[in-house]
Amino acid sequence: MTDKATLTDNTPDAQEYIDDMARKRGYVLEYHKVMAKCDFEVLQAANGLVSAAYLDQRRLDRRTKELIFIVSLTVMRASKGHIQSHIRVALDLGLTPGEILEAIEIALPEAGIVAFQTGFEAWCEVVGAEGIEPTVQVHQGGSGSD
Repeated sequence: MTDKATLTDNTPDAQEYIDDMARKRGYVLEYHKVMAKCDFEVLQAANGLVSAAYLDQRRLDRRTKELIFIVSLTVMRASKGHIQSHIRVALDLGLTPGEILEAIEIALPEAGIVAFQTGFEAWCEVVGAEGIEPTVQVHQGGSGSD
């Protein structure tokens, strides 16, 4: 038994596939990379669903789909890095920081402030947004829910 899990032997096919995923999506996640090496067949199956629902051109354009993805990931409280990958793609597609923030704000009434903050913090880091500091003495609240 080896120390590292490798379940597939088609490394050249898997490498080509992961490179193609990166070109089409504009990003790949860590689990994509590992699945390409450890269970290429399941990665292909999962990516087929993502392609049909998200990447293939149908009625909604890619910009609209990115906004939906950003909001759904925010509501689901996905990792900040996952949300940021879609924010970067949205910016690459020509969406403005303001348009992306407006989409993230849709999470507020449906999922609440805690879910919103994950998407908001991801957005702040990607676009370099900064706030206005109070000029009166105040306790530092961090990124709390008030």
